[in-house]
Amino acid sequence: EVQLVESGGGLVQAGGSLRLSCAASGFTFGDSAIGWFRQAPGKEREGVSCSALRDGDENTYYDDSVKGRFNISKDAAENTVYLQMDDLKIEDTAVYYCVADPDPYTYCDRDFYITYDYWGQGTQVTVSS
Repeated sequence: EVQLVESGGGLVQAGGSLRLSCAASGFTFGDSAIGWFRQAPGKEREGVSCSALRDGDENTYYDDSVKGRFNISKDAAENTVYLQMDDLKIEDTAVYYCVADPDPYTYCDRDFYITYDYWGQGTQVTVSS
């Protein structure tokens, strides 16, 4: 059974930073597509970032709202995916979910998470003024 478990969420002031982690069991991130999406109260889900392959090269997507502030990465040795979030804004407040797909060439662009096989349970990020 595949499980993705997020951690690292919490309460932070605007302008601060958090690093979210996503650990997997029953699944290896090394050759997979990975991503994070979020959902704020009363709002639709929003794809934040993903990383996959396209034509043999890494293809990384960031939503316009987080470009330059967030960074997605993975540590194959630790079998963990990260989302480094800097210069956090109040509008970043949401539950953040980790997703993964065993096909490294899977879709990685707007609304990517819909097609990914595995989802975590989420971690709350709250940004205060």
